[in-house]
Amino acid sequence: MSRTIVSTDKAPAAIGTYSQAVKVGNTVYLSGQIALDPQTMQLKDTIEAQVVQVFENLKAVCEAAGGSLQDIAKLNIFLIDLGNFALVNEIMARYFTQPYPARAAVGVASLPRGAQVEMDGVMALA
Repeated sequence: MSRTIVSTDKAPAAIGTYSQAVKVGNTVYLSGQIALDPQTMQLKDTIEAQVVQVFENLKAVCEAAGGSLQDIAKLNIFLIDLGNFALVNEIMARYFTQPYPARAAVGVASLPRGAQVEMDGVMALA
């Protein structure tokens, strides 16, 4: 099965040795996104702005791969403060409708560039 690299300038450029996403068959593996603005490559300041930017970045990569956020089958959320989980749920409800993806939320000690939240996922295309 062939691999296709997914890339868009509507999401931050990779800051390491990875691709924004890799499509294998009808499955798209989305790399972790932090709240970098794709134009300035600067991190958003507040946790709310960071969560919104992460969803916007994931949305852009999903669209570049030929899908949408609704096609995400599995979403992983990494937070440096699990106290922000209710806020993530509130903002996620703006981007997703039922049926929701399978999901994990993990508290971590730190994230790249001092980010407060990072998300990655797996998208299944029809």
